[in-house]
Formats: sequence, structure tokens, C-alpha cells
Amino acid sequence: MIELGSVVLIGYLLGSVSGALMLGRLRGIDIRKHGSGNAGGTNALRTVGWVFALAVVLIDVGKGVLAAWLGPRLAVLSSSGPLLDAPSLAAVAGLTAVVGHVWPIFFGFRGGKGAGTAVGVVAVVAPWCLLPLLVVWLITLLGTGYVGLATVLAGLSLVPSMALLGPSPLPLALGGLAIALAGLLLFTHRGNLARLRSGTENRFEKARVLKRRR
Repeated sequence: MIELGSVVLIGYLLGSVSGALMLGRLRGIDIRKHGSGNAGGTNALRTVGWVFALAVVLIDVGKGVLAAWLGPRLAVLSSSGPLLDAPSLAAVAGLTAVVGHVWPIFFGFRGGKGAGTAVGVVAVVAPWCLLPLLVVWLITLLGTGYVGLATVLAGLSLVPSMALLGPSPLPLALGGLAIALAGLLLFTHRGNLARLRSGTENRFEKARVLKRRR
């Protein structure tokens, strides 16, 4: 159990290193006080600019990749051997990294919505899900201009993508990870969905290509 605890702890601490908030401190800005108030790439783009936003996304995706890659290797260092197999340990470390991004211990438990870090995790544990996730995200964004809606639908697409395109039989840990990430993204974007229902959600008009071509 000690090695599993270390995997959970390292995953969470890595996730708590928020790209937007860490870089923001270097620039003397807390983007949670600007724009949508979210410590993520989209708000960074809208409030600070594309260079800052790109750096934020690279950090957030990168820590998801690192957590999922590092999880199984941390457990191997245990003299008693790992309790779980490598995919399960990667899933555990990746999921706790996303949790750390949303509720970072280093930044008062107020972080981002977890999408970038989730992409990094998926890239390691289930790369076959990346293409359908990207397709769903792009089609929704280009068709509606709503980044939040695109992210939610892309997150939900993880479940069927994991089941239909993954190995058979699908490891339980990967199925659980897909459900957990989809549910977490749905939860963190609940404000976006509420604003969509009320008609007050911000639309990224520059990305709404399909609308403009009609």
C-alpha cells in the first residue's frame, strides 16, 4: 500500500503545479481574477495572449504525461513489488494529477478545469482515444464556438472510444479512468453548461468557422 500511496501523492503534487498560476506569478498576474476566472489555457489566451497560453497548455499537458508515465515506475522501486499492474498505476497517477490541477494544494485548492492535464494522461495510457477526442472537440468548437461545450463532449467521448477502440478485454482501470475523467470534466464545466442553458455563455467567435462559411 505504501507504493500506491506514493503514486497517488506524486500524481497529485505534479497536478498541483498549475501552469497558469505559476507563470502568472512570474508575470505578477493571477488570471483567476481576470476573464472567466479559470486557471486554464482558454482564459490565459483571452486575458494574457497566445504565447502565455501556449506555455500554460504545454505545462498542463506535460504534467499529465509525466504523472501517467512516472506512476508505474515509482511502484517498481518498491522492494515488495507493485500491488497493481502498470496500466492501473498509470491511470491512478494520471487521475490524481487531474484532481491536483483542479484542486491544487499550492494555490489554495483553486485551479483549472483539468482538460489539458487529462489530455496528457490519455496520451500515455490510451493514445487511441486522442484522435476521436480531438475530432469531437474540433467539430463542436468550429460548429458552435463554445470551448466549454467542446471540452465536455470530447470528455464524454472518452468512454465509447476507450471501450470500442481499446484492447479487448479492456483493463478495468482504463474503463474506470475514462468514466472518471468524463465525469470530472462534466463537473468542472457545470458553470459553462448552466450559462449555455441561460444563453449567457461566452462564444469564441473566431473559431466558429462553420457558421461564417454559410
